[in-house]
Amino acid sequence: MSAVLQASLPLRPGQRLGRFRLEAVLGRGAQATVWRATDERLQREVALKLFTEGADAVGAAHWLHEARAVGRLAHPHIVPVFDADTFDGHPALVFELVQGPTLAEVLRRDGAMPARAAVELMLGVVDALRAAHDQGIVHRDLKPSNILIDAEGRARVMDFGIAARLARPGEGAAGEGMVAGTPGYLSPEAARGAAPTPRMDVFAAGVVLAEMLCGRRLLAERDVARALERVQTEDLRLPDDTAADDRLRAVVQHAIARAPDDRYESAAALRDALMLWLQPPDEALPDSSTGHGTLDFLLRRMRHKSDFPAMSDRVLRIQRMASSETESLHSVSDEILKDVALTGKLLKLVNTAHFRRDVHGVSTVSRAVALVGMAGIRNLALSLVLVEHMKDKGHAQRLKESFLRVLLAGEMAHELAGNPRDAEEAFLGAMFYNLGPLLAEYYFPDEAETVRDELARQQREGRLDPKVHPDLLADRVAQQVLGLGWESLGVGVAKHWGLPEVLQQCMRRPNAASPARALPAGAERMRWLAVASNEMVEAVWEGDEQGLPERLEAVATRHGRALGVVGTDLRRAAEGAQRAVLEMAPALGLSVPAARRMLGASAALPGPARVPAEVLATVRLDHRQTADPAAQAAALAAAREAAVTLLNAGIQDITDTLAGDAVQLNQVLRMVLETVYRALGCRRVLFCLRDGATGRLRGRFGLGEQADSLAPQFIVLPAAPEGTTPDLFTVVCQKGTDTLIPDLAEPRVASALPAWFRRQGFGGSCLLLPMSLRGAPFALIYADHAGTMPVEERGRALLRTLRNQTVLAFRQAGHGQ
Repeated sequence: MSAVLQASLPLRPGQRLGRFRLEAVLGRGAQATVWRATDERLQREVALKLFTEGADAVGAAHWLHEARAVGRLAHPHIVPVFDADTFDGHPALVFELVQGPTLAEVLRRDGAMPARAAVELMLGVVDALRAAHDQGIVHRDLKPSNILIDAEGRARVMDFGIAARLARPGEGAAGEGMVAGTPGYLSPEAARGAAPTPRMDVFAAGVVLAEMLCGRRLLAERDVARALERVQTEDLRLPDDTAADDRLRAVVQHAIARAPDDRYESAAALRDALMLWLQPPDEALPDSSTGHGTLDFLLRRMRHKSDFPAMSDRVLRIQRMASSETESLHSVSDEILKDVALTGKLLKLVNTAHFRRDVHGVSTVSRAVALVGMAGIRNLALSLVLVEHMKDKGHAQRLKESFLRVLLAGEMAHELAGNPRDAEEAFLGAMFYNLGPLLAEYYFPDEAETVRDELARQQREGRLDPKVHPDLLADRVAQQVLGLGWESLGVGVAKHWGLPEVLQQCMRRPNAASPARALPAGAERMRWLAVASNEMVEAVWEGDEQGLPERLEAVATRHGRALGVVGTDLRRAAEGAQRAVLEMAPALGLSVPAARRMLGASAALPGPARVPAEVLATVRLDHRQTADPAAQAAALAAAREAAVTLLNAGIQDITDTLAGDAVQLNQVLRMVLETVYRALGCRRVLFCLRDGATGRLRGRFGLGEQADSLAPQFIVLPAAPEGTTPDLFTVVCQKGTDTLIPDLAEPRVASALPAWFRRQGFGGSCLLLPMSLRGAPFALIYADHAGTMPVEERGRALLRTLRNQTVLAFRQAGHGQ
């Protein structure tokens, strides 16, 4: 029987298509039918999605081609595509068979979901969308029937077919004017036929979340044309009877705003908003109403002022990302790079001997994260939260002393912890034990001084109970002065930040003696490590050097049995911690002489790292800021020198990586992009790779402003269509010539740029670094700058080296054979 005749016959259970045996229909739609099938070759059950019979052959071929691109997606919350091909005349997609109902079925059965359950489920969906967007794929048809709930209760997003077929940026109007998806979940711009963007998926995710919360569709319009009209002319609203608080309502309304610019800019931004809502409300604290007022005042101050621990939401996002099991090193690196100040500080810290695992210096965040690890980066980021901006305060000296004590406590706990995993937690636990008093020192300096004076007065008068731990006594005095004790203050803020429970436990003041039994690994041991480490700091800080062994021995007597340590262990930990803090102090902007004087330590600092200080700064100069030609020239010259230094350091980093045993191509590519981005002070930098099917160079990922949204739109044609003139980007890639465009707005240049690029309206300068293998262009690095690109001949030579390293990385990874 011919394939054409066979394809025209009705399908039935038991029938074979290629290697698949059809078992039962799982669902039908306008575009396709989904079967449960058995893959007889691999002996596994799969979901087989068959293109609707009678559809045009061109549409089916296009569907399969785009589905193969979607097959690159790999994420715990995405149903993977195993295969995309034609089997006995039937175009089909092969998916993992997920056992479980769709979200639509769950909502029909159970109605509205509790708010927390709905948000937790939606986080998985949003994570899936973010992963797809990172690959340049917009779903375009997100709805409850396209979300499966697997046996573990996890959301699994499926059916990216429509999204992949439509999301073809860079083709002008070809992707516009087409409306696809499901009315009621389509965004206003999708209903108008606009080209796909991630904000369309953000809108659909908001609508689905609203439906989960209220148990019914927001736009229940049966007439398709009417539904498309209403979404473009009416604002959707979460019903008043929905069981959602004001904060969650605000998140939903932000996601489903009619104007795209009024929505969250990305799935990642929506995820952050949902994560913030999930943080539990501050529990009632065992303090008076005045205590609540103090905490509320402090939280309001931290929300509305850009100082101290509210240094940036980015640090808290990094903390959450580094604690996640699904985040990658690359996503953490990208988040750090968005904050220029944080980038410089983290690199300075990583280049201290205490953190550096590399005999050479480290000049890229990508390598720093790979070397230090997720837990180490989280520790550094949270440490910086505690020190940022304190130099701007009038009581800076007291703050610096307080922070040095906090850092020393963390290092002592790190030394005493035992195994590396516990050491990371112990470091943070001992530091955050002091969060309450450190917050007060920053925001309430007069009250903090009053607490110290009152404690000193009670000690002089002999009124301090020797049976009560000094930290608990201080807590009680703080309660009298502020209406809120140090512990309640620190724990309240930690809960607001969403810090792990183990860190909150470490803030508890000791209300009894240390346990008389050996404590196993866990939260209780972490808590007593924090207490003992802070007692060690007091022993080091106060009194003469001669009496230090005796004071440390007293700490060992109090906590030795619980922690399994003796006096010599404490002395060794104290010495190691002092050396570490002395080295870290300059990287944190703290005076080494002052730190040495405060600590009373005599350990010599190690030699400087290979990477000089200027390498750890990031150039961000717009040379048009001043009309003074001399000042402009001087600024440009300085930027060029800094660029050369950073490029050299980055090249050394990449050389070290390429010399390793197992080169990871993605890591090298990100290091290259980061080096260009930071060295040249770029607005953004993108990496483009050839599509094997079309031959086009297409943006895959990048750094900087709007890099994620621009990357999928960045397409360079291999040749101009017949009868047309090739654009400038195509010519550059054909010739394989490194090209610096000093002024994108110059009329002759602008007229030669691709039409899709001109629509972006970019000004300033840009750099194109094309790459070839076997005589054909296969990749391109694009970078742009708001002003003048700080590149001269030395810089050009170093950029060529970076380009060549990229080609070498591809060859080593087996892509150049």
